[in-house]
Order: sequence, then C-alpha cells, then structure tokens
Amino acid sequence: MIAVIYSGSRHADWKLSDKGHIVATFKTIGINPFASDEKIISQLLHKNDQLINYAEKIKRIYFFGMGASSDERKEIILNAFSKFFRYAKVFVDHDMKAAALATCGDTPGIVGILGSGSNAAYFDGKKVKTNNFGLGYILADEGSANWIGRHLLKNYLNGTLSEDMEQQFLHRYNTDRKQILDKVYRQPQPALYLSSFVDFFLENKNETYVKNVVMEGFSLYFEKYVIPLTMQYPDAPINFAGTVAAGFQDWLKETARNKNLSISNIVKEPIYNILNYYTNQN
Repeated sequence: MIAVIYSGSRHADWKLSDKGHIVATFKTIGINPFASDEKIISQLLHKNDQLINYAEKIKRIYFFGMGASSDERKEIILNAFSKFFRYAKVFVDHDMKAAALATCGDTPGIVGILGSGSNAAYFDGKKVKTNNFGLGYILADEGSANWIGRHLLKNYLNGTLSEDMEQQFLHRYNTDRKQILDKVYRQPQPALYLSSFVDFFLENKNETYVKNVVMEGFSLYFEKYVIPLTMQYPDAPINFAGTVAAGFQDWLKETARNKNLSISNIVKEPIYNILNYYTNQN
C-alpha cells in the first residue's frame, strides 16, 4: 500500500492506494514545517482514525508540501512520519515537485503554483531547477489566495470596498477591525487566515472588484515569476496547479494572452495525477 499527500497551508489531501485501487481519501489540516514542528505533526497523525487503521499496512509514503524545500525542514516531516508509519519508506519533497509531476509528468516545462501561496519554476523532466522565487506570504506570493486575502482585508479596513461588497463581506464573516488585526498580527498561522478569504472571491466572481483584484495579482505574478522563466526557456510549455489557478482559470488565461503567452495545462488538485504517477511505478 502507498500513501500520497499533497499539502498546502490550509489543508492536506491524502490518497491511500493498494495495488492500484484507492482505499481511502481524506483531508487533514495543512502540514507545513514552517508552521508545525515534529510534535504537532505527530499529534495530527495520531488523531486520524483512518491513518491509525492503515499505518502498519503502508509501505511507501510520498509527501509533497509547502515549506518542504530544505533538508532541515524535510527532516521535520520525515521524522514525524517515520515514527508513525513504522514499516514505510518515506519520501518528502516540495510542493513544486508535485506540481511538476502532476502537470508535466516526465516532460520539461514551466510550472506555476497558484494556491494558498504562489511559486514557479522550470522542470527539466526530472528535477525542478532552483531559483529565487517562493519567498512566502510576507515578501511575495503575488496572485495567491493569501495575497487576495490581504487585499480584501486592506480594502475593508481602509473603507474602500463598495457598499454592496462591504455588506456582503460583513454578512459572510461578521468580523471587525480588532478581530482582523488580532488574527493577522497576534494569532498563529496568519497565512492560513489570509488565504481563507479566497472563498469569498470565488463566490463573488461576477463582481467587477473581484476580477480587478485577481487580474492585478495575476499580472504581477506573470511579471515576477513566469516571464523571467520564459526568457530563459522560450520553448517550454507553461503549466499551472492549484485551487486559485483552477478557480479563476479564465482570468489566468486572459492574463497570459495579455502577455502574449499561452497556458498548456491547469490542474486543480495535483494529488490525483501524482497518485497515478507513483501507482504506475510500483
């Protein structure tokens, strides 16, 4: 039996497969070594009944997640998983590798992630080439769910939302300035809080304000991430993975056209393609 996990900041998708057949599929809260130490990850694993039931049957685990980019942070996840899944060989890698496998397979291409956070890289068919992107929700993440959340909260707090949008926002969240600032500056995992507001945007795609904000984020994303990669690899197809890329894919494609680019492939949930990839290898 194998387990494949793809984790963003908000949640982690799990698929357990035995001889090519999915035996369990579920979500847990996100597993990010930037925000969670080994003890917290271990506690999460021990609270899930399905994982407890299958723990000794799983022989190989493929984990891909935000923050799992350095050996030190990979080690946090590896240690927690190895202690819980005692008979499994555990592989840990960054979410960019998962996006590359899901959208490109073994074919070279430019891969973009637009989900809770944002990133991009060139995949040579085997490895993701390192670059200076992926600076996180404070310094970067243009076009991502938490970037969208930041803009929505700033516009609300500055009083620049339209009356209609402000009323919809208050009806949806019933919050105020004090609660928002406390969540952002004092509570743990502010990126998780910020990215949660993307649901409000998805529910209000018909609003001009929503399109303007998302298109601004996408334009910045292409300028900072994608275009530099196309200059290095002009013939590489451009692929995307993530809930924001899929949820606003018409606007993403429109942004690409405005930059004289085209998008080859958009995958909402990479885990399905990743599972097929590793099932065919085992």
